[in-house]
Amino acid sequence: MTALHEPLLTLDGLRIELAGRVLVDGIGLTVRPGRVTALLGASGSGKTTTGLAVLGELPPGARRSGTIRTAPGPVGYVPQHPATVLNPARRIGSQLRELGTAEEVRAALDRARVERPAELLRRFPHQLSGGQQQRVVIGQALLSGARLLVADEPTTGQDPATRARLVGELAALVRGGLGLLLLSHDLPTVRELADHVVVLRDGRVIESGPAAALLADPSHPWTRHLLSTSPPSPPTPPPTSTPLLSAESLTAHHPGGALVLTEVSFTLGAGELLALTGRSGSGKTTLGRCLAGLHPVRQGTVRLDGHPLPPRLRSRSTAQTAAVQYVFQDARAAFDDHRPVLHQVARAAVRLHGRSTRAARTEAAEVLAALGVPLDGRASTLSGGELQRAALARALLARPRVLVCDEITSGLDAPSRARILAHLAELRRRTALAVVLITHDRELAATADREFVLSAGL
Repeated sequence: MTALHEPLLTLDGLRIELAGRVLVDGIGLTVRPGRVTALLGASGSGKTTTGLAVLGELPPGARRSGTIRTAPGPVGYVPQHPATVLNPARRIGSQLRELGTAEEVRAALDRARVERPAELLRRFPHQLSGGQQQRVVIGQALLSGARLLVADEPTTGQDPATRARLVGELAALVRGGLGLLLLSHDLPTVRELADHVVVLRDGRVIESGPAAALLADPSHPWTRHLLSTSPPSPPTPPPTSTPLLSAESLTAHHPGGALVLTEVSFTLGAGELLALTGRSGSGKTTLGRCLAGLHPVRQGTVRLDGHPLPPRLRSRSTAQTAAVQYVFQDARAAFDDHRPVLHQVARAAVRLHGRSTRAARTEAAEVLAALGVPLDGRASTLSGGELQRAALARALLARPRVLVCDEITSGLDAPSRARILAHLAELRRRTALAVVLITHDRELAATADREFVLSAGL
């Protein structure tokens, strides 16, 4: 076999254990130049753990056996949560210019379809949307000159147009000889890119084969379940005419002064599901953060039951804080790895409602179990999807009246997504919970009572 066609990555019998739990067991796969191997599986199936093993980035205490062979040279990595590989204290331009010249940086950002790159290079990571962060990290990988790329949910948090361009760019890179290990539950992306698919369940390979054949006619019942389309959320009663929450002429800036939102106004009724949509960088996350008191650099008014809410979270009362809760897109950054996730989730009920520690942990265990989250894990032992559901559980323990969800289903497989949506639908029916759903998912937005579209902060 010539060097041109030798595998860039070979896994044989890969097994990883952590704290007595087997995360992956017996995984074998190959990635060749100009080919895409996709690891497909539900949240917690071992996709990200496998990718981190390839990079040699397993958490402390993890035990690995089996064989990992990579071709000489760097391995590029696009993580599910891009903020984890961006230095929050440095501007984007400073970080990228460590990897290449100014011309090479501009070329890489152009290939990653970054809009207004000159403006973006002057910003800090927290001033970018999740989709913008994702494209910057893809640019980093392109700058490294890697022949092998591990991409963990690279289309997560992207609007449809940007996702289509990104898939096209990844396909072009693969045609140029790049080998791609794609970790994804995004079936359209897998269908468009993958040459070979490996299906994981509970850390084990349950079937694998050529992508077209496997996706058209899977042999394993779980694969058929995974590929099934999740049903829309059950309908809810129409909201009341009196607004529960209102935003009036909100104008917001980044701390550096850049304008993000301009004179935005809308209302939200009790029990209503409002889809907040728009392209990456349009201001959706900033608007959600304004509602929750997490973006104080703003003008305008946010009202709850007709009463103004202080712009800053620290100035809100305990009742006001509990009433409007925010679930972040990057759930991993919201948890401390030194404490059990169960205890961190329970803390919301203790802090905001004065529950005893024992009662709060009992309630937290019930909500986590309902959302399918392991009760004995720390952040490092849970998948991105499991942490996303844990973050939702923590917000729900505050017993909010308004829940702002920032792309909470974008990193989830179809069964997990359906589980979360059904849980939220039940809460809306039972408690009149109002939900602001920040999303790029057109199918999901179609299930909302109303859609509010942002375009460049308007």
